[in-house]
Amino acid sequence: MQSLFSSVYCVDTGAGSGQYNMDFDVRLMRAFTDGSFQREFGGGCCLWRFYAWSPPAVSLGRNQNPAEIDRERCRAEGVDVVVRPTGGRAVFHADELTYSFFADTLLPNEVIYQMVHETIARALSKVGVTAEFCRSQPDFRSRYACPESVSCFTASARYELQVDGRKIVGSAQRRNGHVLLQHGSLPLSMRHRQLSRYLAGASRELVQAVDADMERKTASLDEFADTGYADLVPLLIAEAGKSFGSEAKMLTLGEIGRLEGFQQSL
Repeated sequence: MQSLFSSVYCVDTGAGSGQYNMDFDVRLMRAFTDGSFQREFGGGCCLWRFYAWSPPAVSLGRNQNPAEIDRERCRAEGVDVVVRPTGGRAVFHADELTYSFFADTLLPNEVIYQMVHETIARALSKVGVTAEFCRSQPDFRSRYACPESVSCFTASARYELQVDGRKIVGSAQRRNGHVLLQHGSLPLSMRHRQLSRYLAGASRELVQAVDADMERKTASLDEFADTGYADLVPLLIAEAGKSFGSEAKMLTLGEIGRLEGFQQSL
C-alpha cells in the first residue's frame, strides 16, 4: 500500500473530564494548524488519539441549542456538559471508546471519513465483530427538524459503521484550511441510550420516542463481544499503521504537552 502519510502517530490519553477531552482535541487541531506538531514530529504525518470519559458527559454539537439539555439534572448527577468543536447532535458519553484523527491533508473529507472507519472496522473484526458501512446519506436538515433528532446516534451518515443495520460508531469532522479533525464514539455498553434522561423539559412522549429511536437504530459493543477499552486500543493502533502504510509510533502525554503553544489558553 502506498503511504498517504509519512508517519502515523498515536496517543492514548485515557479517561478525562468532558472539558479536558474537548480542550485536548481543540489544542491538537491548533497544533496541526499552526504547524507546531509538524515541526516537532515531521511534515506529512497524522495522529490518532484514543480516550474515554470520567465522569460521564453529554456533548453537544457546536451549533446545537444548549437549552435542549437539562444542565441542573446533569450537575446533580455528576454528568459534565460540553460543546464539541464539530457539528452534529447530542451524545451521552459513559462506557465508551472515543477516537480523534488529525491530519494536514488535501484529501477530501469523505475520503478520510471512509478510511478512518475502515481502520476501525478492521480492528473490530479482530474481536469477531463485523461492521459495515452505511451506504445512504440522510437529509440531515429534515432530520434535525424532528424533536427526537436530539441524539446524534440515531442518524447514520454515509460510511459510518453499523452492525446488523444499527449504528455502532458515530463520527463528525471539522476542517480548518488543510487541517482536518475527525472524532467519534464507539459505545462499549448500552449506557449511551440514557441520553433522554438529560433532555430539558421533554414530554413523556418525546422521551419515549427518543428511547425507541435509540433502541432501534443504535448498537453497543457488548452486544457482540466481551471486549473493552484496554483490548481495543492496541488493535486500533496496529490497524492505524496498516491503514496508511506505516507502522504507528506511540507518543506520550509529556511529548504532546511540550508542543509549542500547546498549554496556551484556548
